[in-house]
Amino acid sequence: MMSASTYDQTKPLLVLKGVKKAFGHHQVLKGFNLELYPNENVVILGKSGSGKSVLIKCLVRLIEMDEGHIEVLGRSMADVEQDELDAIRTDVGFLFQGSALYDSMTVRENLLFPLRRHPGRMRGRSEAELVREALGNVGLEKAADLMPDELSGGMKRRVALARTLILKPKIILYDEPTTGLDPITANEIIQLILKLQDELMTSSLIITHDMDCARVISNRVVILQDGINYAQGTYSELARSTDPKVKAFYKEVQNPIDG
Repeated sequence: MMSASTYDQTKPLLVLKGVKKAFGHHQVLKGFNLELYPNENVVILGKSGSGKSVLIKCLVRLIEMDEGHIEVLGRSMADVEQDELDAIRTDVGFLFQGSALYDSMTVRENLLFPLRRHPGRMRGRSEAELVREALGNVGLEKAADLMPDELSGGMKRRVALARTLILKPKIILYDEPTTGLDPITANEIIQLILKLQDELMTSSLIITHDMDCARVISNRVVILQDGINYAQGTYSELARSTDPKVKAFYKEVQNPIDG
């Protein structure tokens, strides 16, 4: 059995083929296809209720798909047993929209929570060293002993990202990483994600309504429309599209193909 840690990094890290998911009579995903490659940032755009969050939950089997094929780090998610599923999930970090920090724990304790559940990820290093490194990656080296209610919204988002990074994931799923942040702080988060891609060689799937975020952060943009991968390309390529459904995402953007 191939472990996630020995996966061939020259292949796509994520493969989705014909993924379908319905809730009752409401068909949310109708045959969605996508591949995510090493060191790539893919942004998924879609209207509210289009199935973006359902999609990423299907990826790690928080929700079971009805039909299709999902492959994560070379493993079919439909075929893995619970122990292997847990191992794969440690290679897939998830940044929740609301940060989801434990209010009763310090920043340090928040970071140590997943690490203590997966001690094999320590690789012979001390807890203190790993916490210091994770906080250093997000520019919060002095925040270890603070409580969540002492943090600003942007700091909470950074701590949540540090908690994800401490397990050294190969893939990070971002659910609206800039939502609720002021423009300056949102830009800091955007630049941080780019820094992590450059320095840690992470691959990311990013759900966002923030077109500035999509423009700056994406190597490729995918539009989730009518339950499928309706259109994809670079931000600039899609900005030049004449398709009304694609143009709708760019209509309020100034100079959409600059940069």
